[in-house]
Amino acid sequence: MKTINRRTFIGAAATASAGKAFRPDSILANSGSHSINNVKPAILGGPKAQPGGFPGWPIYDHTEAKGLLDTLYSNHWGRLSGKVTSRFEEAHSKMYGVKHSLGVTSGTSALYAMLGALGIGPGDEVIIPVYTFIATYNVVVLHYALPVIVDMDPESFQIDPKKIEAAITKNTKAIMPVHIGGTPCNLDAILAIGRKYNIPVIEDACQAHLAEWKGKKVGNWGLGGAFSFQSSKNLNCGEGGAIITNDTDFYRACFAFHHQGQQSATASIVAAGAGIRGSNLRITEFQSNILLSQMTRLEEQAKIRNENALYLSSMFKEIPGLTPAKLYEGTTNGAYHLFMFRYDKEGFSGMRREQFIKAMAAEGIQPSLGYGKMDKDPYVTGLAGNPFYRKIYGEKEMKRWLERIDCPVNARVTDENALWFLQTQMLGTNTQMEQIAEAARKIQKYSGEIKNK
Repeated sequence: MKTINRRTFIGAAATASAGKAFRPDSILANSGSHSINNVKPAILGGPKAQPGGFPGWPIYDHTEAKGLLDTLYSNHWGRLSGKVTSRFEEAHSKMYGVKHSLGVTSGTSALYAMLGALGIGPGDEVIIPVYTFIATYNVVVLHYALPVIVDMDPESFQIDPKKIEAAITKNTKAIMPVHIGGTPCNLDAILAIGRKYNIPVIEDACQAHLAEWKGKKVGNWGLGGAFSFQSSKNLNCGEGGAIITNDTDFYRACFAFHHQGQQSATASIVAAGAGIRGSNLRITEFQSNILLSQMTRLEEQAKIRNENALYLSSMFKEIPGLTPAKLYEGTTNGAYHLFMFRYDKEGFSGMRREQFIKAMAAEGIQPSLGYGKMDKDPYVTGLAGNPFYRKIYGEKEMKRWLERIDCPVNARVTDENALWFLQTQMLGTNTQMEQIAEAARKIQKYSGEIKNK
């Protein structure tokens, strides 16, 4: 068997990733633009608007390879004896302008640890949005607390602040809004509710790397913020996450929860525990080193996504039937992990959303349906019959819970209107954003014919 040494590994990795290198100024050679006046949509036999494909993901080079080998040869693979995780946490804190950053195993772990640090448990309630990834729900249930699901603002896809106050009870122990898609929720309104009722706000910023509200990074506004480094995320190491906070006591409680109740990160000290529960949610040195490498590109990539999304939004606003997700007034930067928009079939001769998706895919541009009706998902509604929850809350209260979490606005939007593009599509060129808009215009012009196809 051929021996792979440090130099050959780095060289091979650099060569393998050469095709994945991100060149923001490049224009794909075969991505010529066509006037919609004389070109049919691809689904009707015309040329694709975007034949070349969007940037691949993840993007990496020799930087990641060197970081992995540095960790490998250090003989320190875990944070208890290594130094890389501390370096990552310091760099992450600096990037976000916060006092503390704590690396953990996932975004789910970050949320789970923060709720654990607050001592949330059976009998407590946590307010969450309906339009989000299921992890937001799962972390509440993992603590045997009651997830109180609140409907969306259809214009932004974010939790509707006007509906939060009605969901609060004497048992509400946290409000956990999500910056879904990487654009900020209405933080001013939500934080005001938290202050009014003295309820901590925990930000689920798992999709919102470097998004800003009034010039300050999200995750910085509530008691703490959670980030995910799962492989699809704008900053990724395969799996991983982080908590940020400016509250030192809260940081210590989160650290203890993620480290078996221990407040020391050294392997040689096993002291008396802190808090009432703990787990092992520690990130590895390998993950931390990949994150340090990925962070060298994060700010430039975030700038490209934001500029492209704003450009695409400006073009979509000129196409009847396509409406980009609303940005609240306090938004100064969006992360655009997702480019969310609404489709109205009336702007496309009554053509069904599924037909629009198929027609766009034929152009080389794939939209996605997005999240569904979490409040109606059997996985969620089944909680009402869970024997542990019936024991804690009672059968009557669990039946009432099903009524409390009904979200009719979300049902309408997810059934009829919601679509999104992924963050990799937002890493394209200006030309590719124009091609997305061109494809939509072609489809709109021939929508009557496509509808009857």
